[in-house]
Amino acid sequence: MPQSPIYATRKLNDIHIHNKWPLAREGLPFIIPVFGLTCVFVYFGFWTAALLAGTLTVFTTFFFRDPERSHSASENAVLAPADGRVIQIQHIENANNPLEAPAVKISIFMSIFNVHVNRVPVGGRIKHIVYRSGKFFSANRDKASEQNESNRITFLTHNSRKIIVVQIAGLIARRIVCWIKNGDNVQPGQRFGMIRFGSRLEVYLPRGTRITAKLRQKVSAGRTIIAYLP
Repeated sequence: MPQSPIYATRKLNDIHIHNKWPLAREGLPFIIPVFGLTCVFVYFGFWTAALLAGTLTVFTTFFFRDPERSHSASENAVLAPADGRVIQIQHIENANNPLEAPAVKISIFMSIFNVHVNRVPVGGRIKHIVYRSGKFFSANRDKASEQNESNRITFLTHNSRKIIVVQIAGLIARRIVCWIKNGDNVQPGQRFGMIRFGSRLEVYLPRGTRITAKLRQKVSAGRTIIAYLP
């Protein structure tokens, strides 16, 4: 059965949010074994195997990179919560969506080559977090939004605007990581989680929001402004 997202303890939560490493700690259980295997192959002179294991070590380290970022966005700006490409901008006129009101949905697809650490789009408070088990369709397909494993986070801004970010697992990614909890106060650009090995994030914004993101635009988590709240 799919496992629920990893929630860190408060002490570990602070470490993740203010990570001083250029690497996400969730990558260590993957990086250390393949690096160790590389060393073993080199020691015994198995050079072809060592080359393959070394390449895998480099790629895994690259995947779990976690660069430091900053921004100078205004208070009503909405930052991209993920690196990747905007694959959908949908105006929803009815209340049949997680926001339960007319909304704009922006979908961002993360390939295996993108940074996978997710960042808070707006400052405020975490109203609630809802995890849902599900299937593992490719994250760039529309039905992934409805049927895949997901983690829905509701943010309440300082001026009581509600926006929702949904972490959606993909075909390979089957482990949603979330470092924040209900009731946490958060800052825009703060790290809040990740999804391993390719996935998708969706942002639901209230009607009247000025969208600045463009379809097929490449965005950077915690840095690219995708909208301005009314």
